[in-house]
Amino acid sequence: MDELVMLDLLDAEEEAEEVVRVQRPRADAIAILSDVQFKNMFRFPKELFRIIVEVLSPHMRPTNRASDLEIPIRILIALRFFASGSYQMDVGSNLFMSVSQPTVSRCISEVSDAFNVPAIFNRFVRFPHNFEELDRVRMGFFEKYNFPGVVGCIDCTHVAIVAPPAEDPDRPGHLYINRKGFHSINVQLICDSNLKILNVKASHPGSTHDAFIWNNSNVQEVMRTIHAERRGTYFLLGDSGYPLRPWLLTPLEVEPEEGTPEHNYNCAHKRARASIERCNGVLKSRFRCLLKHRVLHYSPHRAALIINSCVVLHNICMERNLVEDLDEFDNQDINDGETLHYSGLH
Repeated sequence: MDELVMLDLLDAEEEAEEVVRVQRPRADAIAILSDVQFKNMFRFPKELFRIIVEVLSPHMRPTNRASDLEIPIRILIALRFFASGSYQMDVGSNLFMSVSQPTVSRCISEVSDAFNVPAIFNRFVRFPHNFEELDRVRMGFFEKYNFPGVVGCIDCTHVAIVAPPAEDPDRPGHLYINRKGFHSINVQLICDSNLKILNVKASHPGSTHDAFIWNNSNVQEVMRTIHAERRGTYFLLGDSGYPLRPWLLTPLEVEPEEGTPEHNYNCAHKRARASIERCNGVLKSRFRCLLKHRVLHYSPHRAALIINSCVVLHNICMERNLVEDLDEFDNQDINDGETLHYSGLH
């Protein structure tokens, strides 16, 4: 057969396959699923999903052709991936998606790009910008833990990714191998007493020490400036891996004698700092693509955008007190060495 004829036939077959793929029947998740089923599958109630669509739509590609997926479907595909961490092919084969793996990949990229637009990201993830906002966060910790001066708790958590290229000139793959032996991004999180994330930094390879990330973060400079202004007592709480500073308090490494002021301090510090552990637990329970064994099959840059997207969605949930809904999700896939903390959530 003539080579040109063969190529024409192959092109025709590919076009036919594309038409079939676009026209596959797709069920209406909002119409068919109950509220509980919809929330279990996508992690959001229907009314909140509609709000998310309104927020993201101005920053997404409009639907121009009959073959284009509508914006709500593209967002549902990304939310399903964030919630489950399943392979893209599995997400696409879902009755409510019915799309190819490349389409799933494009949807995840488009939606994660939209969540990282500054107008959206900075709206939902923001460290206090003034002393009035700092005082509100400080009061929250004082009312819950009787610990004055706390304006946030800080910790890092690892999100597994596939091995980046070993020959990358700026950040070769070996830099992403963490102390537990797998490739990851070391993600810095700061939360308030209500588990809302005030700051996320997802740009450092897994081998980077927590203290290095903190020392090179904008929030560290903000806290230093706040302390220098001497407008009151404001500090973060971190574990012993962080350097002790007037604006970052860590526990006493040698356990003090029970009943002493030092012992009381350590106990109060532990209770309040548990907020960030619970926050991380809630985040990874709701968005299982961040769990260790799910492994984000993306470049570090794209993985960081996905992490940031999950943080935005987490805060949307926390603003609407949806943390109690975690009991409705299946309690599976808790990682070895990555225990998720549920105590005190309800």
